[in-house]
Amino acid sequence: MQRPPAGVARTAVLIAAARADEQSRLRRLFDDPLAAGLVEAAGSASDLNGVRNLAGEHFVLRTRYFDDQLLSSARPQVVIMAAGLDTRAFRLQWPPGTTLFELDLPELIEFKEDALHDLHAQPTCERTVVPCDLRDDWATALIHAGFDPKRPTAWLLEGLFMFLPPDAGEQIMYWVSALSAGGSTLALEHVNREFRELPQMRAVHERFGTMDARWQSDVEDPVEWLDGYGWHATVTHQVDLAARHDRAVPAIIDPRKVGDARIWLASAVRTA
Repeated sequence: MQRPPAGVARTAVLIAAARADEQSRLRRLFDDPLAAGLVEAAGSASDLNGVRNLAGEHFVLRTRYFDDQLLSSARPQVVIMAAGLDTRAFRLQWPPGTTLFELDLPELIEFKEDALHDLHAQPTCERTVVPCDLRDDWATALIHAGFDPKRPTAWLLEGLFMFLPPDAGEQIMYWVSALSAGGSTLALEHVNREFRELPQMRAVHERFGTMDARWQSDVEDPVEWLDGYGWHATVTHQVDLAARHDRAVPAIIDPRKVGDARIWLASAVRTA
């Protein structure tokens, strides 16, 4: 077994732990039989319990939102950027012929592949892992792995942009857009400045800072931002998402408690 995730990769364990917690619910929002095993292989996520207690319910709603967006897109290629310990290639029922690419740091992918092997996991689609650093030339690595820029693609960028410097995030958006054929879709998460500066988030920022996972960027209008890259976007508020699934609004994104602070959940279609 490879060394458990460290540094910023520990955030992948945090999200997997939230997915594992959801499995104990009678009316869970998704099934993820691999999540608990991945967390166990990583040596638990108890060091991040403070973050999980604050944002765990958001992570669960976010997971279901992106599940729905990807399955409704039904594109022949799916690309999950900064995939971490994502298990969508195994737990979602993909249309026949779907190819799913997972991009992340080489050491995290090595750990995950070993853990999935030990869990006897079998994907429900054609799955290709692409070890790379998203701050480098990941586009070339993706194409070498079999990605076809001429085919429509469903992109997922979950829990990524806030950890990147603004110029690195813009570079990713440039290449995602350049590699997207007409009809491609995009689903992403970002935050606005007011959310980054919430007093409730100070302890999170301090904890993430010790993991080299400092938040470095935000966006005030994701619809306008994505339009500049040729995407027609819509934003779903977590209040509406919680109501749709008969869940309480997580305190960390409840406007009655955080005002105009926002975690943006956006989906978009390629328009150019």
